[in-house]
Amino acid sequence: MPTGFSLIFAASLFLLLLDCCSGSFVGVCYGRSADDLPTPDKVAQLVQLHKIKYVRIYDSNIQVLKAFANTGIELMIGVPNSDLLSFSQFQSNADSWLKNSVLPYYPATKITYITVGAEVTESPNNASSFVVPAMTNVLTALKKLGLHKKIKVSSTHSLGVLSRSFPPSAGAFNSSHAHFLKPMLEFLAENQSPFMIDIYPYYAYRDSRSKVSLDYALFDASSEVIDPNTGLLYTNMFDAQIDAIYFALMALNFRTIKVMVTETGWPSKGSPKETAATPDNAQTYNTNLIRHVINNTGTPAKPGEELDVYIFSLFNENRKPGLESERNWGLFYPDQTSVYSLDFTGRGAVDMTTEANITKSNGTTWCIASSKASQIDLQNAIDWACGPGNVDCTAIQPSQPCFEPDNLASHASFAFNSYYQQNGASDVACSFGGTGVKVDKDPSMFITTHPQYCILF
Repeated sequence: MPTGFSLIFAASLFLLLLDCCSGSFVGVCYGRSADDLPTPDKVAQLVQLHKIKYVRIYDSNIQVLKAFANTGIELMIGVPNSDLLSFSQFQSNADSWLKNSVLPYYPATKITYITVGAEVTESPNNASSFVVPAMTNVLTALKKLGLHKKIKVSSTHSLGVLSRSFPPSAGAFNSSHAHFLKPMLEFLAENQSPFMIDIYPYYAYRDSRSKVSLDYALFDASSEVIDPNTGLLYTNMFDAQIDAIYFALMALNFRTIKVMVTETGWPSKGSPKETAATPDNAQTYNTNLIRHVINNTGTPAKPGEELDVYIFSLFNENRKPGLESERNWGLFYPDQTSVYSLDFTGRGAVDMTTEANITKSNGTTWCIASSKASQIDLQNAIDWACGPGNVDCTAIQPSQPCFEPDNLASHASFAFNSYYQQNGASDVACSFGGTGVKVDKDPSMFITTHPQYCILF
């Protein structure tokens, strides 16, 4: 497996998210508990470059909403726990928030979900009694604007909302949360909104290593765990935890509510005692997770059932409290370089042209723009390579040696090949969100007065 820390660009960071009509999708959580993150505009460019189509944020930050306008990315926004009291008390507060913080940016910014509260049962000041009234007021505000069919309302939960999760068939909600769970489930069923759950097999393994195997937590188990009540076989903890939610819902006779995973992932670094927090394990978990989800595998209790999932998190966040692992869940460092390599297609090798898989006997290869890439994708890739990718793109500026031919394919190929050669001519350095391909035939015109290649198209 790749070492991770030295990799500059994530392998195959494209097709992270499938079209909404083609089954389950994988999204990414964009947390901002850090003081060194790129600006929202740069984050939006990074997300577009990697063809990420679904993003979750935890508030309704205006700069973020502006940055994601006209990108086509579907955004899940949130009402923080600190606002639950005011939203639950007065309808006017929900109306004003929607009018001032959401409506000015919609539909240019494609908001599809609003989470009202996050893991309220885990918060120090339990605000669970405010959740359903606040959700109701947000929904009412949406109905006034005719948006309640386009923007769904729900709330996220930790697995601690269950009193029992094993075996999965014995899954049950904690009775101490019944006062708000029952009306919430009625709300979700009535409005066809998903039950949102944050699931972390990492914690189950870290805290119970004598009971949980690492392979089982990483989707790598060679053996199966049998549910004695149903006879269902489980090869990974993720499925077992999801089915525990389904069985808990069915126990309360809520059989139509879908489950959505609003956070899951694996940390790449931890404190000395957190030995499982490594780039290799994070890569393994997320790779297997993506493949599992986008193949529409479903779970043993719900085979083939669509299950949308958001990976936590886009960046490492240096201001998150707690153990070292809490600050190292990101797919990217704040400088926008990747923490480890991932195949986001879930299908193995990158989908490249035939030439991409051919190498001359002398091993010389180049990286050029794919003929299948759209103009928008090429421009986004150029912007990344010439910006965060640290490629010197002076040569493709007007009046410079490689400006002609003046087209995106040539300019992109110059930037791609420069980046590729600077970073070891590895497969990962010629991904560019699926817009770059390797070739073994020299596509370039070498400029003797400048030590670079100009790609001719």
